[in-house]
Amino acid sequence: MKTILIVDDEPRTREGVRKTLEAWSSGRCKIVTATSGVEALEWLQEQVAHLVVTDIRMPEIGGLELIERLHELEHPPVIIVISGYSEFDYARKALQYGVVDYLLKPLDKRKLVTAVESALERREKIDRIERMEKLVDPKLLEAAQQDKGYSVQVQEALKYVDQHLQEPVSLKEVAEVLHLNSSYFSVLFKDQTGLTFSEYLTRRRVQRAKELLAGTPLPISEIAEKVGYQTAKYFVKVFRDLEEVSPSQYRQSVSDNGEEIQ
Repeated sequence: MKTILIVDDEPRTREGVRKTLEAWSSGRCKIVTATSGVEALEWLQEQVAHLVVTDIRMPEIGGLELIERLHELEHPPVIIVISGYSEFDYARKALQYGVVDYLLKPLDKRKLVTAVESALERREKIDRIERMEKLVDPKLLEAAQQDKGYSVQVQEALKYVDQHLQEPVSLKEVAEVLHLNSSYFSVLFKDQTGLTFSEYLTRRRVQRAKELLAGTPLPISEIAEKVGYQTAKYFVKVFRDLEEVSPSQYRQSVSDNGEEIQ
């Protein structure tokens, strides 16, 4: 469930926005209100908002300062600004901070709902990008970008690894399949991919595990087997060493960022 935080020091506007969005969402979104920028920031210390709808002029912490502070968060929300006609310059400046839309007072309910729907679509796109970034191993991506310069032997080696991730695979075995000396193949592989064979194999197995963790409900033990580890305990150790989180923690982080409005 997505969370929308409404920040406005004017009770009438604040409650009007809340009632409109609650009627629109029909329980699909959690709607929260704050009476000031200070209150909003205090709430955000413990909670996460996917979308913030904020007035531009408020006492203590104004809308522009709030927007700046929001961009410092680990997962900054998308933002819609509310302003009066006399505050257009403020709103225009807010757009420079990446605000997705601004609405002029008095608010039109249909325009508010349209802006919120558009902002949440933007949030979902950002979430998808973040999920992809969590899935992709930068070392493997770098190696993949160089693959046009790979020799036929290295291309065949990479294909063999992908086809046998579930099985025990060794450098010696792959070298024999390619009819190459093990030492020569080891140097060739490292020279072209930038990774040792062992490092590539480990990263490719963890990459596949991440895909299964994000895309299936399979238990950790079964995923471990599917990526070539005989015990879940050793798989968890390898995964944690490479990703700095356990497989369960990784799955939870991907799931949290991937919540959708039903």
